[in-house]
Amino acid sequence: MKLFPAAERGRGVVFYLIAIFLFALNDAMGKWLVASYTVGQLLALRSVGAAFLLGPMVMRWKVDLTDRRHLGLQVLRILLMAGDTYCFFYATRTMPLADVMTFYMAAPIIITALSALALGEDVEPIRWAAVGLGFVGVLVALRPSAEIFASSSPLALLGAVMYGLGQTITRALRGVHWLHLIVWQFGGAGLIGAATLPFAFVTPDVRDLALLFLLGVVAMVCFVFMTKALALTPASVLAPLQYTAILWASVLGWLIWRDTPTPPILIGNALIIASGLVVLRAERARLPAVRDAAT
Repeated sequence: MKLFPAAERGRGVVFYLIAIFLFALNDAMGKWLVASYTVGQLLALRSVGAAFLLGPMVMRWKVDLTDRRHLGLQVLRILLMAGDTYCFFYATRTMPLADVMTFYMAAPIIITALSALALGEDVEPIRWAAVGLGFVGVLVALRPSAEIFASSSPLALLGAVMYGLGQTITRALRGVHWLHLIVWQFGGAGLIGAATLPFAFVTPDVRDLALLFLLGVVAMVCFVFMTKALALTPASVLAPLQYTAILWASVLGWLIWRDTPTPPILIGNALIIASGLVVLRAERARLPAVRDAAT
């Protein structure tokens, strides 16, 4: 079994928590923009925005963008991550953001299962229990409405599955430089989005163009932290932390739209926090055994 030094695992958890916050910010911005622009246009222009940071980073670290190790998995990851983004934002056009997020909160279960079955990671029963507890908290907090059974629901569920598969493949590709993965992820999504522009294009004003570029910057930084986290820490450890997105969604909802948390939101968030504490407790109990095995 692959051993992960305690310091690296801790840094991976911190990186992942930062990534989840940026995900919540990215989702709120995307939901706002996709009401006026097509999803393909969003994918294309956010990739341009990401390039403003990715270009200098590639030149500074002199990353080999022609690395063909596990080429099949790399291509599959690009398609999955682009498909995940497309499904998510397209679903938010006809469904409430909270309902779409409900489907995506199934991703930790998918990641945990795949990390055990496909990556051979050791997933203890207590970690499975934490994932289940967190998912119950999500359902209590979001109280999915009748619209969850609308026609876009299967698309949202498909996006959640692709997200889980993409994160598992990212973990499997930890030997490939993280910047290489990020560049091709955004490049691939941008090309897919650009292919749709001849069929539907809305000219953005200066403000919206800046927001579309900023969306790319936020998403790029998010995936940098997430890719680094998955290279340092087992996916099954990180998966339950995905539920913290609900906490950030509540905070952003209050700050932007003055949404006041309801009792179900507070109860659900308490369950989500409890699931995270269960994971941290299990991790603390596991560290002495990991250190002993490494000596």
